[in-house]
Amino acid sequence: MNSGDTAFMMLCTAMVCLMTPGLAFFYGGLARKRSVLYIMMQSFISMGIVTLIWVYGGFGLAFGKDEGGVIGRISDYFALAHVGLVPNAVHAASIPFALFFLFQLMFCVITVPLISGAFAERLNMKGYILLLIFWTYLVYIPVCHWVWGNGFLAKWGFVDFAGGTVIHTTAGFAALASIIVLGKRKLKHAGMKPSNLMAAAIGTGLLWFGWFGFNSGGALRAGALSTKAFTNTAIGLASGMIVWILYAKFVRGKVDFIDVLTGSVAGLATITPCAGYINPAAAVLVGLAAGIICNVAVSFQEKIGWDDALGVWGVHGIGGFTGTILIGILADRTVNGIGASGHQFLIQAGGVILVAAYSFAITFILLKILGAITNIRPSDKIIQEGLDQTLLNETTYDID
Repeated sequence: MNSGDTAFMMLCTAMVCLMTPGLAFFYGGLARKRSVLYIMMQSFISMGIVTLIWVYGGFGLAFGKDEGGVIGRISDYFALAHVGLVPNAVHAASIPFALFFLFQLMFCVITVPLISGAFAERLNMKGYILLLIFWTYLVYIPVCHWVWGNGFLAKWGFVDFAGGTVIHTTAGFAALASIIVLGKRKLKHAGMKPSNLMAAAIGTGLLWFGWFGFNSGGALRAGALSTKAFTNTAIGLASGMIVWILYAKFVRGKVDFIDVLTGSVAGLATITPCAGYINPAAAVLVGLAAGIICNVAVSFQEKIGWDDALGVWGVHGIGGFTGTILIGILADRTVNGIGASGHQFLIQAGGVILVAAYSFAITFILLKILGAITNIRPSDKIIQEGLDQTLLNETTYDID
């Protein structure tokens, strides 16, 4: 066990943990003022529920001994069995295995809250909790195993450094399925009508801070690789933001504060899968792709009329999807053993398309089944009046 690596990964774990409250502020600030607390609560409650899922079976299914390339062995780490202070030679050779357990937990915690921005105000709390539980078991955990738990995608040679596929692609395409199943809100202004851009800015800042742990922690040790991922994260953030702003100015004719915030998040989502496989010069190109492709995706979903309230599919889904494929184009073998090639490009493209389709299909079916067996939607009247007052009997602001 290396004390430096352990200290570094404890810091990264805490930083990723902070991202979930950061996401709550980001989404809460962008939400309608009548539903701020409800949307923020969806992020916070994930910490409690997902932690118990991870302890009782989730971690074993994701990282236990591989069963046919599809899932891990649930009994390996059930109720923290064999999850102690001794490093694990397979998953984390220089830090306590319990710390690896916690680091991976924080990734799992934030994924469903990412989706929640798309179906804002269209799931009641019962529906959200059911989705949180079943989606974590049916989508996040299997995909995590396929990519990071020595599942079939890993055996193909597919790579995802810090979650562009496992987290952002799964969340983004689940978001797309959810907005199709749940439909539009019957509001005069169904798109972004931010309640508090200062809160959204605070949330964005917390996401920036946490993302450095999110990406550099993918190295699982302090050193050259984590430093390169750290550097690429900063460059991807900056490049994505500036290109997004330029696109907004030249294509839409104006730039607003939301463009600054959203552009930076698009850059971060896109750099995430390739942060540990490319050189910093290439990170500029990743940000360039994020600023253009994610912008086109958001414009497309607005043109089609999808009520993706906070742009989850266009920013996170397409960002993670794009960054995953770019590994096959921009990866440098000297960074982390993976080099750009036609073969690697096909593996990356095939793997991320498979994951996107799987997440979309399972989410679509899951929401259909849940909706058929119980009431998971708030009424139009409740949506109009706001979920804070009607479902929580609380308000963020004094509203007449």
